[in-house]
Amino acid sequence: MTKQQSPATRAKKVLAALKARYPQPETHLEAHNAWELLVATVLAAQCTDARVNTITPELFRRWPGPAELAEANQEDLEIVIHSAGFYHSKARNLLGAARRVRDHFGNVVPHTLEELVTLPGVARKTANVVLFGAFGINAGLAVDTHVKRISYRLGLTCETDPIAVEKDLMRLFPQKEWGDVNHRMVWFGRDVCHARSPRCTACEMLTYCPRREPPKEKKSARTTNVKTQG
Repeated sequence: MTKQQSPATRAKKVLAALKARYPQPETHLEAHNAWELLVATVLAAQCTDARVNTITPELFRRWPGPAELAEANQEDLEIVIHSAGFYHSKARNLLGAARRVRDHFGNVVPHTLEELVTLPGVARKTANVVLFGAFGINAGLAVDTHVKRISYRLGLTCETDPIAVEKDLMRLFPQKEWGDVNHRMVWFGRDVCHARSPRCTACEMLTYCPRREPPKEKKSARTTNVKTQG
């Protein structure tokens, strides 16, 4: 089978393959409501979901919702989330988000992309995760490192900017599939399509994957703006 196919043709095959491998995709983050999912997703920036899942039980025991967290001391919060990395920025963002949800949205996590991205620490990716995971709303397609890498390798996009990648994927996949495409690609990226050593011989997409490697990103000596990861 030729690898010279249009992105639309390849996207249909990719979707079918991902559905067959992961018939019931779920997020790795453990959360019981929209607020918990929002907090967990903010903490997951440059941190593993498994690590976040060890942090959130104590966090939510001490501050169950936005009203409680809004009154928290930043140093106390930093101690609890320290192992997530970038804990100064994450604590500041979480406190800011809690206060905005309390003061502007009546302690209820907003249901729209436009409102969610006004919360500190929440950009399009986090907003899309929360909208789909908590409310079943497909307003966009969350592009994390797995989705970005896999989409480029499979020739579904020539872009490397997450927002541009998202636009390409939204054109290729039906809107009803957007949230699950994210979950399935995340699982696939962890199980098969690894960043450094992809398990191509175990991949059902080998015959039509062009294996395009995204250009190497230049990393600064220190990253301080966690919001850009959201």
